[in-house]
Amino acid sequence: MIGTLFVVAAPSGAGKTSLVRRLIENDPDALRVSVSYTTRAPRPGEIDGVHYRFTNPDHFQSMIRADQLLEHALVHGHYYGTGRDQVEAAFAEHIDMVLEIDWQGARQVRERYPDCVSIFVLPPSREELLRRLNQRGQDAPDVIARRMRNARGEMAHATEFDYLIVNDNFEMALAQLAAIVRAARVSMRVQAPRQQALLAQLLMEST
Repeated sequence: MIGTLFVVAAPSGAGKTSLVRRLIENDPDALRVSVSYTTRAPRPGEIDGVHYRFTNPDHFQSMIRADQLLEHALVHGHYYGTGRDQVEAAFAEHIDMVLEIDWQGARQVRERYPDCVSIFVLPPSREELLRRLNQRGQDAPDVIARRMRNARGEMAHATEFDYLIVNDNFEMALAQLAAIVRAARVSMRVQAPRQQALLAQLLMEST
């Protein structure tokens, strides 16, 4: 695998999207975020191809059958999935890729890319999670209630991930996320293939 695949998951309202957006803004030349497919309707202000790739259930199922999705899951009554083409294109350009997905999708990605780096983002409390969902003003009360019910089950899978970030202070959480990315880039898995020539030179016996 050329490049590193970062998987970021969280319950709705934990701040995953805001953290990833800032992470990309701070490192736009070497980091790219995948734009997921979804069968849900666009929210006000969302742009097709920018926030999500909006599609219908029939087309989504056809992509599953054609193995065009790296992962997919049914979340809050709608399908979400990551196109394999986006990940492969990023790696071909030696660019690291970030996936914003749920725990189900993360489990599928780990099966295909065991070397991926997985990160789970938690809210500081259930009360704060509810406050953030209400503050967004994007969902009806019944949708927010369903998201809160589902959050407990989602957070139960947090220990399956490599890293855990509590998004209480946004800037601190962002710094922790960026530190994980920096550390992954100098891991032996990444550096050993890139530094083969240097290692060979340094280990060469002098005459």
